[in-house]
Amino acid sequence: MLLVDWLYVGVFLVVGLAMAALPLAVVWALAPRLAQPQKRTTYESGVVPFGQAWAQFNVRYYLFSLVFVIFDVEVIYLYPWSIVFRQYGRYAFFVMLIFVGILLLGLIHAWRKGALEWT
Repeated sequence: MLLVDWLYVGVFLVVGLAMAALPLAVVWALAPRLAQPQKRTTYESGVVPFGQAWAQFNVRYYLFSLVFVIFDVEVIYLYPWSIVFRQYGRYAFFVMLIFVGILLLGLIHAWRKGALEWT
């Protein structure tokens, strides 16, 4: 019985790897291989690129995006909680209350540090 379970894992592994490798192999086989100068240039809305591609950005943009990702992940965890809420009752409610409380503390900290200011 144990070997049958591992057989399922092996089948899923092979199918998963094939689903990842097959599109890459098809694109590699069908892609044109002509080395033209226009192919190697950066395409930016039809404007010919000029100058350096390196530009400095303010660190606040990165901080703002990190705060967004943190609270976006919170929403991902709230959905499964809402599905099993009735099964676990008050325990699930208090655990999620602690989770949301910790994230609320993080939001207050980011707010006080000015990470949410877009100026």
